[in-house]
Amino acid sequence: MGSGVLETRLTTTNMIAQLDELLARSPGDSVFAAPVADLPVAIPPARQALIRADWQEAVAQDVVPAYRRLRRFLAEEYLPAARAEPGLAAMKGGSGLYRRLILRHTTLPLEPEAIHALGLSEVARIHDEMEQVKAQLGFKGTLPAFFNHIRTDPRFHPKTAEELSQGYAAVAKAVDAQLPRLFARQPAGKMTIAAYPASRGKFEAGGSYSLGSADGQRPGVFYFNTYDLESRFLSGVTTLYLHEGIPGHHFQSSLAQQDQSLPDFQRFGDNAAYVEGWALYAETLGYEMGLYKDPLQHWGTLDDEMLRAMRLVVDTGLHAKGWSRSQAVAYMLANSGMGRSDAEAEVDRYIANPGQALSYKIGALTIQRLRREAETKLGPRFDLKAFHEQVLGSGVLPLSVLETKVRRWIASSA
Repeated sequence: MGSGVLETRLTTTNMIAQLDELLARSPGDSVFAAPVADLPVAIPPARQALIRADWQEAVAQDVVPAYRRLRRFLAEEYLPAARAEPGLAAMKGGSGLYRRLILRHTTLPLEPEAIHALGLSEVARIHDEMEQVKAQLGFKGTLPAFFNHIRTDPRFHPKTAEELSQGYAAVAKAVDAQLPRLFARQPAGKMTIAAYPASRGKFEAGGSYSLGSADGQRPGVFYFNTYDLESRFLSGVTTLYLHEGIPGHHFQSSLAQQDQSLPDFQRFGDNAAYVEGWALYAETLGYEMGLYKDPLQHWGTLDDEMLRAMRLVVDTGLHAKGWSRSQAVAYMLANSGMGRSDAEAEVDRYIANPGQALSYKIGALTIQRLRREAETKLGPRFDLKAFHEQVLGSGVLPLSVLETKVRRWIASSA
């Protein structure tokens, strides 16, 4: 606080609201009780009761009071000092910090202006594809009118959480049938599908992935969001599953951590450009799997790709061009069919975590470019399973290292 390097009021207010959610629950019903909710059956029932009682006492006497102190500090001391502007450029040293964060998250020394221009170009390209799919869906009006149409027409939105759950289960079954022709290896660990806990949904995006254990005993989890169902889209079921689940985050992270021949920093590292770049690339594999023959699901993947393209524009807009939160939200609503609650959650995330949102599109474009290069140079000798093994087979890599590795493979295979 004394240095003038401060978080935003918006993010601080959101943190306070999240703490209020945690503190409103009784110790036995809180997220802190989760570790003792399902104890091993080998522990006798009487011993389980003692463990739970001790745990709840620790939560009530130590953990909850600590969170109350944190909440009081944020509300009474930090919030009045927090900065009003959402972008880093408004903060002392913010412009230099943003460039360092771009390098950290993309692994490339890119300039904000170049990223902003790339984002505008990608938004325009995806708009052209959206126009074609809009026509296939039988809509005669303009693209902005169609964005509003799918936001408001109930047939594009789930009526129940169970409807969403069944949709993801159906996609999982279809994807599993296609995997052997695309990948030489599959993870040993399994993956389950679950809705976010009610306490998290309001503050989360449409879905996320939680990594399983390295030995495969604890499965990975693909979480989907059932908060504000009217703002969720049935059209996004396929592409979200491919990204967060299989063959996206679950494949990449599980294959890496189960490979004990790799050093730990490659098994367990988290390089956003590689990790999120792979997951976004994985969405495009839905075309080869035939999953986007349904125009509605095709629209869904374009809408999600548009989200990643808009991130290049909005993240740089906020942190390098002085955009306001409302300006950023308005841009996302004007250029996609996403719901307002999703757009606001996305923008709040970019404000809280500058530069991270750039990693998706930068990483995916790199992998797509390398694949096109391999297809062109290898011709009939190109093997998609072998290409995927080159991308995934060494764990997490900076994009420049990945590029060198793939080009060496191309040269040796020519």
